[in-house]
Amino acid sequence: MPYLVASELPTEPAGKRFRALLDRPRILRLPGAHNGMAALQAKAAGFEALYLSGAAMTASMGLPDLGVITVDEVAFFVRQIARASGLPVLVDGDTGYGEALNVMHMVRVFEEAGAAAVHIEDQLLPKKCGHLNDKKLADARDMAAKIHAAHRARRHLYLIARTDAAASEGIDGAVARAKLYIAAGADAIFPEALVNAEMFRAFAAAMPGVPLLANMTEFGRTPFFTAAEFESMGYRMVIWPVSALRVANKAQEKLYAAIKRDGGTQSMIDAMQTRAELYATIGYSEYEALDASIVATVIPQSMPQR
Repeated sequence: MPYLVASELPTEPAGKRFRALLDRPRILRLPGAHNGMAALQAKAAGFEALYLSGAAMTASMGLPDLGVITVDEVAFFVRQIARASGLPVLVDGDTGYGEALNVMHMVRVFEEAGAAAVHIEDQLLPKKCGHLNDKKLADARDMAAKIHAAHRARRHLYLIARTDAAASEGIDGAVARAKLYIAAGADAIFPEALVNAEMFRAFAAAMPGVPLLANMTEFGRTPFFTAAEFESMGYRMVIWPVSALRVANKAQEKLYAAIKRDGGTQSMIDAMQTRAELYATIGYSEYEALDASIVATVIPQSMPQR
């Protein structure tokens, strides 16, 4: 049923539902969903939680992932994804949009928008994708202060501290930071841009009992691993942050090229989601059924022939 029906809405806070998923023995798989439609499609595929990537958000807005968007802009994405899917959503909080007070504001806004979890990274602005070169790291104590501020502000939000230190400070430096962040109130750690299985295993071995998140982004510094492989290395969560956006963007690129080349979409029809498939995904008929004044839609079965 649509989200408009109160009895269909989750009764527990999103953060509590996220924790319940993590309490299960298997790794939690979090595909990236950059808008409400992607969230519905991921849910239909059987996923139980989603990830909202800062890189995917900014790219969908035609912007680079350099920390230029605002808390309210992110909240717009959080609301539509949480509302459309009803699933717990882990949100990329970048650097927290400022210092301790800004982080506390971010936590309040994200919780009110429906987020289940957030991760905050230890970079300085302008921040970069974790798999790029020459990232500028914040002082570990300053980052710990942000984590503590987030911990104080949250009611149910699951708090993940991301460290980008492995590239410049090695595993030992990343682990030292991670332990400081856990002591400050983080629930889990996200070691970014580890480059081989040995690094993933070493980090996990140094953080016993701490839930860890792995990032399986394409075209980055991490080789391809499956969810099962990450689980065997000691990780409790895995994200595929930009995969859906990459596929969607490539499909759009082909569509626009076809229209330009052929003067129409005739060569792309078989690659399209049909009207019936679209309406089924968004629950069109279920919305109509809520208002007796709307005549039930009859979907055309095929395109007319000339």
